[in-house]
This record gives sequence, C-alpha cells and structure tokens, in this order.
Amino acid sequence: MTMKAVILAAGEGRRLKPLTNLRPKPMIPIANRPLLEHVVTAVVEAGVTEIVLVVGYKRERIQSYFGDGEEWNVDISYAIQDKQLGTGHAILQAEEFVDDDFLALNGDRIIESAVVRALIERHEANGETLLAVTPTDRPTDYGVVELRGDRVTNIVEKPRWGRPRSELINAGVYCFEQSIFDEIRATDSGPGGESSIVTTIGRLIEDGGVRGIRSRGMWIDVSNLWDVLGVNSSALDQAESSVGTGFHRSSGAEIGDGVQIGDDCRVGHNATIGRGTAIGDNVTVGANAVVSNAVVLSDSIIDDGAVVRDCIVAGNSYVGPNVTVEGGTADLVVEEEYYEDVTLGGVVGDNARVGGGVYVEPGSIIGNSARVAGGATVTGRVPPHAEVRRG
Repeated sequence: MTMKAVILAAGEGRRLKPLTNLRPKPMIPIANRPLLEHVVTAVVEAGVTEIVLVVGYKRERIQSYFGDGEEWNVDISYAIQDKQLGTGHAILQAEEFVDDDFLALNGDRIIESAVVRALIERHEANGETLLAVTPTDRPTDYGVVELRGDRVTNIVEKPRWGRPRSELINAGVYCFEQSIFDEIRATDSGPGGESSIVTTIGRLIEDGGVRGIRSRGMWIDVSNLWDVLGVNSSALDQAESSVGTGFHRSSGAEIGDGVQIGDDCRVGHNATIGRGTAIGDNVTVGANAVVSNAVVLSDSIIDDGAVVRDCIVAGNSYVGPNVTVEGGTADLVVEEEYYEDVTLGGVVGDNARVGGGVYVEPGSIIGNSARVAGGATVTGRVPPHAEVRRG
C-alpha cells in the first residue's frame, strides 16, 4: 500500500512577523529553499507518491511554487482551509482527497525521511494510529508525550507548571485510519471554535489506541525568528557550500564553509561571507562587508563595509554602507511570552531601507518598508512603514 501524505501548510505564523506579512510561514526560506520544500522532499524520499497540501494564508504563494508536484516526482493536490481553525480542522479539509489510511504531518518542521518511513512501515504492519515522538531539551515548548512501552498514555500540551514527566514530545507526524475524520468531528472545539488534532488524539489515548514511534533523527521546529537562523545553519551543515549561476566574486572576497549563494549574486572586493549564511537570488554584498550566520532573501543589497551577523534580511531590502548588526543574544517578548538569551542580531523586513552608519542593537526588528536614517541607532521593534531619524 502506498500512503498519501496530508501536509498542513495553512498557518500564518504570527510569531515570525515581519517575514510572514508577505509570505506564508511554510515559504520562509531555509538554506535557499522554502521550509515546506524540505518537508515535501523528506516525504517523497520516504516513498510517498501523492501529497495533499492543506493551504490557507497566502496560499497562492505555495500553489504557484509547487504546482502539481511534477518537479518533485509526486502528485500534489490542494485542500483549502479558509479560516485557520486548528490542526484538527485542517485535517478535515483533506477528507475528500483521502480514501484510505494516510500520513499527516506539519509543514513547518524539518524531519528526516527515515522518520516518515518508520511510521508508514509500522502502520502497514499493524494498522494502528501512530505518532512520532522525539526527545528535546525544551519539552515544555511542545506537547509532552508519556509512553508505557510504545503505547501513548498521555499528551500534555505545553505544560507550564512543575517538571515535565517526559523529555519526549509530539513530533507532529502521524499515521491515521479513515475513522480519524469522524473522531475529529466528535471532538469538542476549543476557544474560538478551533479544533486541535492533539485533543482528538487524547480521546484515542483514553481507549488505548495510540502508539508512539521514537525518532532520533533530525527534527527541527521553526516557531520564532531566531529559529530561522538556527534551522538555516543546521540545514547548511548537512549540505555542501554552493553558488548559483551568474555568480560574480571580486578579488579578495572570502566565502566560508556552510554557505549557499543563489543565482546572479555579486560579492565585492575583500567581502567575507561566513559560515551558516544563505543568500538568495540577485543579492549584492558590497566591498569589505561581512555577512555571517545570516539569511538574506532575494533582491537585497548589503552595501560596502556593512557588518551583518546573526541577522535576517528580507526581500528587496537595503542595508547601507557601514551599518553594524553586531549579532549576539537578546531577551525578547513574542506573543506575550518572554525568551531569554536568544541568538538574534536583528531582522530587516521586506522592502526596508537602512541608511549608512546605522547601529542595530541585538534583537531589534525593523518592519516592512520602514526607513532608518543614516547614523541612527535602532533598538527594539520598528513598525512597518515607520521612519527612524537620527537623534
């Protein structure tokens, strides 16, 4: 039996603003490929030949990129989730496309194909509801899973009190029987009418009907802006450095290991592109500039002498001469949650302009189409379309 895969890719990704103001979360580039493409590739490598993408927020970006899936040797269909009403609701949208047991997984978590293959093989052998579990040193950020042998006995979503009873978490990869659709409909909705697949699985756990498959392969989650840098760096560590067609490298320019550069890019005299950096198409890096542990999206310019470390530069943006994003750690509040010592030198939003000699303090986020005057210091969040003047 060849299983279909239902990949959930409808979410907006509010925690990732300003990057998700113009693109859906699954289309954020990781190692110069959309996050969702890494997931699709892993599923195809596991032997899946048919995929249903559940899309919603800015879905045209996903549909135009993946088309019918021919480029990936897979048939892709699209189910539409017009309102993002939870993962259970998202899976329901795929019901008309699925006529047998199926695989379901999140489109914003990079996994190895071996994880997918292990679930499919186990399900084909026993026909059970399965979920992949993986160890983490941050279990309270996810759904903590308790096992007895391989039987799932409990899932607690983001426990906030006391010590977690397990270091295993829900990896967001499942094998379901057709009956899951009726189970989702029978599950009470949460606040705002949202339907969580984890709540439905909780009902199945009570009946002893869920098994956990342990995964120790690569599993990387992208939830916050600093995750983009960390996941990008990890993905680049797994690949060889590369440059695209039309690449021009001036004399004295240095390109380190773990770097990917897209098509039609230029790197100026004595510039340095350091480890963990992915540069999109049609990007210019000026003379004597330093770019390290960074994600630079297409059509952007990093001018002469700029230093850009631990930074995301979104599409069609300009970072002026001698700008300093020194990198390092910062404390940030995202969606009313406090995070300490995260590695994020800064974010420059789409179509933003940062003038010469600007200093960007660690953790600062410049919104889309914002303008920062030369010589200014940026601290904290700059709203979209805002102007920051010196002094």
